Amino acid sequence: MAQIHLEVVTPSGPVVSDDVDIVTAPGVGGEFGVLANHAPFLSTIKTGTLSFKKDKQAKYLMVSGGFSEVSNNKITFLVESAEYGNDIDVDRALKAKERAEQRLAKAAQSTEKLNRVRAEAALQRAIARLRAAELSKS
Repeated sequence: MAQIHLEVVTPSGPVVSDDVDIVTAPGVGGEFGVLANHAPFLSTIKTGTLSFKKDKQAKYLMVSGGFSEVSNNKITFLVESAEYGNDIDVDRALKAKERAEQRLAKAAQSTEKLNRVRAEAALQRAIARLRAAELSKS
């Protein structure tokens, strides 16, 4: 099977650089998949789970915000953060989710939009971490 080169890069440096069979990512316009020799393509990435398969083995990453580009049989993700599902501290992610839900409840009673936006972003990151960790166990 033909492969595509995957690069996932954060401000801290590269997270993934490997030839893979397929990549599935959380685009702002919806989830999308990319195989070898895909047409050139640009997308904004939202917080969610990025997955890729190599030799029938799936790996999962939590990614938050960024961009992707497909060209010349390579897909590059420039994202704010990326964590392998196996590396995620589930207890910490659950606590972060609870804190974000409490902040959202408090923000709903306030007129401060900034607090609500921050709480929503924190909740989305926590949910994405939990999903990536859960998928990595299966």
